[in-house]
Amino acid sequence: MTDLNLLINHTSTDSAGATFIQVDPTYDYFIFSQGSIGGGGVSDGDALPTTTLLNRYAVQLDAVNPVTVPKYFLADASDGLLKEVYLAGNQNKRYVFAASFTGATATEPQLEAWDNSSMDSYAIPALGTGIPNSSWYKAITTTLGLPGANWVGTPLAGAGGSNILLLNNGSGALTGATILYFNFKIVIPGGYTTPGVHTPILAIVYATNS
Repeated sequence: MTDLNLLINHTSTDSAGATFIQVDPTYDYFIFSQGSIGGGGVSDGDALPTTTLLNRYAVQLDAVNPVTVPKYFLADASDGLLKEVYLAGNQNKRYVFAASFTGATATEPQLEAWDNSSMDSYAIPALGTGIPNSSWYKAITTTLGLPGANWVGTPLAGAGGSNILLLNNGSGALTGATILYFNFKIVIPGGYTTPGVHTPILAIVYATNS
């Protein structure tokens, strides 16, 4: 049986040897925000924020231009603290999110986005309101190298071939224990002026032989 551990780089060092934190898929979650300066808000090391704080430090929308979310955090339930993913977003960084597999897989692992835990719908605005290519959620595989400045990435929504991220660069199933890397960002289109909390499900999907 091949297991998966998802990790985030909790440093500003773009290296496979940086300090990575394991994500608990049952209790941890991600927060995307404008962020705050100093403690007591939405910044690294702060306590898990209330809805009031999330609203106070929400991303500032633009009536014309697209806005890239600037701050990405892991809400670490075991510590009750926010852990910033410093290299995430529109940055030319490689070792940001790591998908660590303990053995071989029968299919190539792929990153998907859905609007519910049943993984059968992508109708919310953040995932394009049913139009996958309009999804705000973008990701790019970085196992083989840097993504490039202002990388575009794949819009994530559902399980369609053009809207999932093949984490092994399209090279197929894994033959043994492997660590795959990717980066992720959210780009909110210009003209979207309705604030709200969006809670898509991000899932790494793969099959095994046992």
